[in-house]
Amino acid sequence: MCGVPTFFSTSMTMPAVLTLCGRGEEDKVHSPLPWGFLFFLSFRPFHVEPTNIVSVNDDTQRVTDEASAMNKRIHYYSRLTSPADRALIAPDHVLPAPDEIYVYSPLGTAFKVDSCTDGYGKNSSLVTIFMIWNTMMGTSILSIPWGIKQAGFTSGVILILLMGILTLYCCYRVVKSRQMIPLTDTSNWEFPDVCKYYFGSFGQWSSLLFSMVSLVGAMVVYWVLMSNFLFNTGKFIYNFVHDINVTDIVPGTNGSNKVICPSAASGDPPQNRSVMFSSGNRTGFELFEEWWDKSQTVPFYLIVVLLPLLNLKSPSFFAKFNVLGTVSVVYLVFLVTVKAARLGIHIEFNWFTENEFFVPEFRILFPQLTGVLTLAFFIHNCVITLLQNNRNQENNVRDLSIAYFLVGLTYLYVGVIIFNFLDNFPSDDIMSFVARIFLLFQMMTVYPLLGYLARVQLLRQFFGNAYPSLVHVLVLNVAIVGAGVAMARFYPNIGGIIRYSGATCGLAFVFVYPSLIYMISLHRAGQLTWPALIIHIFIILLGLANLIAQFLL
Repeated sequence: MCGVPTFFSTSMTMPAVLTLCGRGEEDKVHSPLPWGFLFFLSFRPFHVEPTNIVSVNDDTQRVTDEASAMNKRIHYYSRLTSPADRALIAPDHVLPAPDEIYVYSPLGTAFKVDSCTDGYGKNSSLVTIFMIWNTMMGTSILSIPWGIKQAGFTSGVILILLMGILTLYCCYRVVKSRQMIPLTDTSNWEFPDVCKYYFGSFGQWSSLLFSMVSLVGAMVVYWVLMSNFLFNTGKFIYNFVHDINVTDIVPGTNGSNKVICPSAASGDPPQNRSVMFSSGNRTGFELFEEWWDKSQTVPFYLIVVLLPLLNLKSPSFFAKFNVLGTVSVVYLVFLVTVKAARLGIHIEFNWFTENEFFVPEFRILFPQLTGVLTLAFFIHNCVITLLQNNRNQENNVRDLSIAYFLVGLTYLYVGVIIFNFLDNFPSDDIMSFVARIFLLFQMMTVYPLLGYLARVQLLRQFFGNAYPSLVHVLVLNVAIVGAGVAMARFYPNIGGIIRYSGATCGLAFVFVYPSLIYMISLHRAGQLTWPALIIHIFIILLGLANLIAQFLL
């Protein structure tokens, strides 16, 4: 579109974009404007006299002579050549100041954007903290109790604290990595761009690889969990509709409060077995059991719903439901609190003797928890994006630290109180049913978003376009969905999946790249010291040991 600057935005929650005549995608200048001027795009902007400029409050508003002249100059330059010719594009430094930017209308008037300030459209510190908290939490909260069981009670609590501090420091190094690049405008850079700057094409492609591991690993975990939640939800609804009384064969605690515990002898995961007492047709129930199986059939039913959603070009519709993530986590914390109050908290420390009814204090399997925690505290590949929207940039480190503190506190609270808290309760438990409904709907809206991120990162690198064709997108999505179905069918262990994918992607994004980039930047500035060198090499070795231990234990 030629003429004066024109504003548009694709989302009410995203910043508007300032585009000049003939500019391409790479020349967009971000401007924090509201969304309400999208309809102006269908018209050709033109200059109007200052007397026709009015504010949104209907007060008489005039543009300055300088701004009016600048508008005419840009309009004149844009008409000298075709829009495809970039020779006479107005450079950024001649753009009007923010307080002199107007949205022009062919109706003979124009609107001055009174709220065009640096802080408009950005988030407060409180919103930023909870956004990071919600994004980081994810599905890992469901695996923390299992991880504590594997590591031992005392060692599990210590590891959560230490891993939280270590990953916070590495995340801090990611946030500061752009500022250590001299003589380059890095304001719009993401962390993979920083990796490319320091390591060239190897950094670019390796960061893409590990980023895909984290995204696909999360999508596989989502598929396994959605299969579990859909199975239990369907089972609850069937039993309720057909008036089937389910009496779970599990040990009871506090009288009528039923819980499901793993076998003390075998250590296997809890099994929700039931004996059916029904006056209905048992043949119908057997048919339901055959067609509604957690691993045999339910994972395939999800394909009908989710595969078409993955092929949508834009997932903006599902982004609006991201608030359900916070609601789900809050409800899970509430569920744990209520159940712990009813069942009671039973703690017995056995430092030197074995007890089959309590989790030991220390176990040699503790690396399984560190693998889970690497992904549980993982936000390093998108933390720069989240903090860019913080209104007070000087508070980024403080807000990031508070968010990590809240995440660690939530993990400790849930993991210490109840082991595997959703599968601890029978399928006919009302509160657990509501929790599964919350999580199922949340995951079904977040899953397409993860698929969109994977598609953008992978296809754009290979084809230069995030949506080259429906065939390309469909092949990628079928491969991702196939991996999820296979895992739900043959290896439905979310703890194992999370620890493998977490240790793998965490090796690059959490341990290696932040430490290497920091050491290289210090070395180039002549400020690298032996203590800094030893500490960050030790962090890299910890990440490498964490990955190797996942395959040994």
